[in-house]
Amino acid sequence: MCGIVGLYLKNESLESQLGQLFVPMLIAMTERGPDSAGFAIYGDEVADDSVKLTLRHEDENYDWAGLAKRLETAFSTKVDWFQNSKVAVLKLMADADDAIAYLHENAHDVMVMSAGKSIEILKEVGLPENIVEMFKLGQMKGSHIIGHTRMATESAVTMAGSHPFSTGMDLCLVHNGSLSNHNRLRAELKREGIHFDTDNDTEVAAGYMTYRLQQGDSLNQALEHALQDLDGFYTFTIGTKNGFAVVRDPIACKPAVIAETDDYVAMASEYQALTTLPGIENAKVWEPEPATIYVWERGDK
Repeated sequence: MCGIVGLYLKNESLESQLGQLFVPMLIAMTERGPDSAGFAIYGDEVADDSVKLTLRHEDENYDWAGLAKRLETAFSTKVDWFQNSKVAVLKLMADADDAIAYLHENAHDVMVMSAGKSIEILKEVGLPENIVEMFKLGQMKGSHIIGHTRMATESAVTMAGSHPFSTGMDLCLVHNGSLSNHNRLRAELKREGIHFDTDNDTEVAAGYMTYRLQQGDSLNQALEHALQDLDGFYTFTIGTKNGFAVVRDPIACKPAVIAETDDYVAMASEYQALTTLPGIENAKVWEPEPATIYVWERGDK
């Protein structure tokens, strides 16, 4: 049992309040996932020729300034960065694959949490209320955000095993449920060049989405393939630079609810996580249908 929450803002004037709006939603999922919590937030987009990297080191006193200087030397570019607990967000003019390859070779103790133009992933072991405070979520701004609280039932309680998972540019995925064919899919995806850091089945689902998008699928097409190729029971919420999507397996035994107003689209594993949102009393509220794909992206109003 885990908890999922997501918030996509249609009204750009609310972007300065994104974190504030999302805090009670994530905390509301504590009973569904007290082991660890995390979120992927989209905002503060970098230029087309640049990349934003979210990096983590176990040592909160890690020398991020030193790493930034090494990257500046390696790529002959300025690196802007800031630290948030054990995580640092670095922005530099470089190809994402080249920057990640440099880190794997020269800073192997640093974990790449996410890479893209907009995404930042932050997650840790502990109660959601502690994670919220650790990363000062309430002060964050952006266009959309996806969060997850985990109750580990099939693997150890670790930061690496917590959600969201990201295996591609600006892509993240959170999952409530279990996949039955993830070991076979992991092996197939590795042969296609998809990198995995854990044995978590959710990371395989994220890797599958990355692979389909790399093949030229739209988000909708990738999810159509996922419904055919991923066996198990699940609710997925997927984030991209332009929006987010929700899909449940054909049986749909894992709970989910969606609420939509002129200002936002929100989803949660339980309705009670949505009750603090403004205008929720007038929202269109429904349970997503089994094997049905719901996508909201920039340009859709």
